[in-house]
Amino acid sequence: MWDERFEESVRRFLPYLPAEEELGADAPLRDFGLDSLATVELLSVLEDAYDIRFRDEALSLATFETPEVLWKTLSRMRAQGEA
Repeated sequence: MWDERFEESVRRFLPYLPAEEELGADAPLRDFGLDSLATVELLSVLEDAYDIRFRDEALSLATFETPEVLWKTLSRMRAQGEA
């Protein structure tokens, strides 16, 4: 799945996700408090943490729908950066 750094980064922007609750792959991030401002901040945190840049096609609401979609997108950006 994803690494600890990713989960810690995402959790920082989910005020409605209890600390003891698992962050499931299909958790609806907006339902847990990821609003538009938090999305931009999370994007910046992830870009810095993983030394990547999200490409324009990845900058959509769908990318930030669930942790699984976000992780897959981030992983694809990392792979493309290494290619």
